[in-house]
Amino acid sequence: MRRRQQERGQRRGRGLPGAVAALCRALPPRARLAPDTLRRARFDRPQASLDFWRLLYALLKQIHGGKWAESDAIDHQIRFVKSALWYHGYGRPELYGLPSDGSVGSRELLLAFSWLLHRLGLLEQLLARNRVKTGDETSVCTCEDDLPNSQKGTTEIAPEDRVDVRYLQWLSGRLRFQWRSLHAQHQEQCKLLHKIHLFTSGSHMDQVLGHFSVTETDLVRQPENYKQLLQLLESETMQLEAFLEWKQLEPVYWQWMETVLDNMAEEGNLCESQDTHVEKSELPKVTSCCPWAGSLTGQIDRLSRDLMTLHDQLHELVTRQKAAWCEKVKRREEELQKEGFSATARMVQKSVELKLLDLTYLCAQKNHKMHGSCRLVLRSKYPASKMGYGRSVSKEPVSAVTATEVIRELQKREASLERELKQLQEECRQRLDKIAEGLDGVICISP
Repeated sequence: MRRRQQERGQRRGRGLPGAVAALCRALPPRARLAPDTLRRARFDRPQASLDFWRLLYALLKQIHGGKWAESDAIDHQIRFVKSALWYHGYGRPELYGLPSDGSVGSRELLLAFSWLLHRLGLLEQLLARNRVKTGDETSVCTCEDDLPNSQKGTTEIAPEDRVDVRYLQWLSGRLRFQWRSLHAQHQEQCKLLHKIHLFTSGSHMDQVLGHFSVTETDLVRQPENYKQLLQLLESETMQLEAFLEWKQLEPVYWQWMETVLDNMAEEGNLCESQDTHVEKSELPKVTSCCPWAGSLTGQIDRLSRDLMTLHDQLHELVTRQKAAWCEKVKRREEELQKEGFSATARMVQKSVELKLLDLTYLCAQKNHKMHGSCRLVLRSKYPASKMGYGRSVSKEPVSAVTATEVIRELQKREASLERELKQLQEECRQRLDKIAEGLDGVICISP
């Protein structure tokens, strides 16, 4: 048995350098580690801490689509890494207790890096985000907003969060202007794309596409730019080859990480045994200096009896208060029925019907949700003003969706949001009316 374990360890030792090297080469070019850094981190060497902080900062910035530079302050990088890991659900408290100067904690950072590899599919996300795009793509999303239930329907504003209404109106106008500018620029971009696709129709060797993209058109006009594109494609090819090699050797890496965890567990057990030994050695001293420890049992019994008595009294008080509240609610229901309970019930029923309509729409369209980047393709069988969204460029038949279908889905979503907006506006109007009733001599004029 021991011989088998030794042979398995030797095989793992032979494959580990290749696995670590492939992992480092599969990382983006601007965020790569030397293989020795991972080996030093296993033994918690402080020399590897700063390199790991910079690595996690660069990788998480790319995942979140933010701008970053190697000259950013190290304390800023560490704060961002900790907040990003907390956002993704990393719950090991030892990492969040590391100092902000990056002097120690390389092994904790190795664990966090490995957790990102396993939980988030870090390499897959980075390859998809940083791939060289030679075609014209657009992002399509018809998914629902994934908001927690605790955030839905919360329109109350705390008194300490009140701001000037004029400032909010200015922000709303500024946001509306920026949206209009962005929409106008996007429309202009779509017109130019349509011209390029239309004028180059039939020129592409791939019959499924049939036309050039902006990048391909620029290469036709300026052939000298192909060198830069070729370098990017070669770099991406090397990264993909390293990723394939990493997927073959990945089990070796995780076996190595198991040994890292075993070493940490052994060190933790050693510390715990030392602490327990100290406590046991100090225990007789504590008992010897506490002559009144024997009377504690009687005091605990008396406290328990007092707590039981209080529990019975509170239970009786809660029962009386509950009966009183039920009587008060019953009287209030009778008053509402006399004043206008039917109008309130109709309003609630209308709100429920709107929610049911939205729920029916969500259930019916669940299988047709689209999310991600798609390539823009001008189909010859469609009118010239329509574009198709394709996810492949092979000569085999591909699954595609027309722009008309995407627009129809977005219009349904827009109608649902408009209904919800009108409902919220009505609720705010009723709340303002109730507030205005308590203001004597004040005239409220809507803006």
